[in-house]
Amino acid sequence: MEVLPRFSNRLLSLSSINPNSKSLITPFFHLQFCQLPTSNPLPICPNPLKTTRFFSTKPLNSSSSSPSPLTTRAGWLLGLREKNQQKLPDLVKAGDPVLHEPAREVDPNEIGSEKIQKIIDDMIKVMRVAPGVGLAAPQIGIPLKIIVLEDTKEFISYAPKEEIKAQDRRPFDLLVIVNPVLKKKSNRTALFFEGCLSVDGYRAVVERYLDVEVKGLDQYGQPIKVDASGWQARILQHECDHLEGTLYVDKMMPRTFRTVENLDLPLAVGCPKLGARKISS
Repeated sequence: MEVLPRFSNRLLSLSSINPNSKSLITPFFHLQFCQLPTSNPLPICPNPLKTTRFFSTKPLNSSSSSPSPLTTRAGWLLGLREKNQQKLPDLVKAGDPVLHEPAREVDPNEIGSEKIQKIIDDMIKVMRVAPGVGLAAPQIGIPLKIIVLEDTKEFISYAPKEEIKAQDRRPFDLLVIVNPVLKKKSNRTALFFEGCLSVDGYRAVVERYLDVEVKGLDQYGQPIKVDASGWQARILQHECDHLEGTLYVDKMMPRTFRTVENLDLPLAVGCPKLGARKISS
């Protein structure tokens, strides 16, 4: 589940490389900016500065048979970068069949395997880099019933206080749930805009239950039960929907669908008011 729409990456110009320079390397940086979908957008950057490429100043036609200290040090840095910046799976976008078909349950005996643990680790990293507050395995192309979710004080701090209160949004630590089974705990519902990392750049109003219970297995194969309300309950429903091949656009109120840029425009005539719905007696 997406919390912040992302601007396109922008590249800073690269200064020319002077072969006579004493500098070891010339870094090429890339910046990523994120905008909050409010009337007063604030940029956030989960990874403020990423080094994407290194350039060595060693001439290509050098006849030296042994590497110089500078080259050795540059090679060490390059190796460190490759080790620490392993490629993460790409986010799968709407239209890919994996997002529109039910996922398979994970064999409990396989949860501790290297394969499943790698999938979970990748999901957590992709969610945090995106950034998002939840992710389902199908969103990285894996048709298995695994979800991860996390909402931090930092993410919440970018939202207006009145919105945080209306959504009953509170921070919670990282949750990993394998083979989740969700059920509602009350008939209370609420209408709010929702977004998705697999439907990037758009929002729509979705009605969700305000109180749910989710049972499953944690990252280590142990039973886990989560009683959630408010915004956390919405995130859980959103991610569990992914495991059934359902996107939020399948449940949205169609006339509320809009681009992130138009998020603050008023709802069309006839659309229900945002917020908790009153339960008729």
